[in-house]
Amino acid sequence: MHVVQTRTELDGGPRYWQEERYILGAAPQRQQEFRTVRVCARRALASLGFADFALVPDGKRAPIWPEGVLGSMTHCAGFRAAAVASSADLRSIGIDAELHMPLPEEIHGIVLLPEEQQLVQDLAASHPGIAWDRLIFSAKESVFKAWFPLTRQWLDFLECRISIDIPTQRFQASIRDEHALAAKRGLSVMDGGWKAEGPSGQGLLGTCITVP
Repeated sequence: MHVVQTRTELDGGPRYWQEERYILGAAPQRQQEFRTVRVCARRALASLGFADFALVPDGKRAPIWPEGVLGSMTHCAGFRAAAVASSADLRSIGIDAELHMPLPEEIHGIVLLPEEQQLVQDLAASHPGIAWDRLIFSAKESVFKAWFPLTRQWLDFLECRISIDIPTQRFQASIRDEHALAAKRGLSVMDGGWKAEGPSGQGLLGTCITVP
C-alpha cells in the first residue's frame, strides 16, 4: 500500500478538466481540498505507474481508480491523504482523518449503537484524553469506504459495531448479521488500525481498514 499525506495545500502539477468540472462554482476552500487530495492520490499512484491519471467521481461520488488499482482518499481541516494499492494485493482500502474532538452529543444515537455508547463512557473513564466517540465515527467512515467499492451499497452507521483494542491501536468492525451482503462478500468482520494525536481537542485522529 502506498500512502501520501500533507498538512499544507498542494497545487502543483497539471489540472485536469475532467476533474475541474466537478468543482465549478464550489467555494474556494472546497476547490482547494478537492485538488490537494488528488495531488496526494496521483503521487501515490505514481508508485504504481499512474502518475497522470484523472480521478473523477462516479455516479455515487466514489472515485474511479485506474484498472487494477484500488484506493481511498480523506480530508479534514489541515490534512489531506490518499492510499492506493494493487488489486492483486488487497481487495479494498478505507482511510479517514478527523479533527480530534468529541462528536456533538445530539448525534450519538445516529452514529453509535447503545453498546458503543457504553463503550465510549467506559473508555473515557479508564483512558481519558481521547475522543472515543469521534474515533468510532472515523472507524465507521473507513469501514464504509472499504465496503462500498465491493458492494456498491450504502452501509448505515448502526449496521456496523466497532470494538477497540487500546494496546495495539487496532479496532474490529462487525457488520450486523441481517446484512446479507456482508457474509456473501466476506465482509462480516473487518480489522483496522487507529491513531490519535495529542489529547482530545488537539491534533487529528485517523483510522484505516484494509481488506485482504
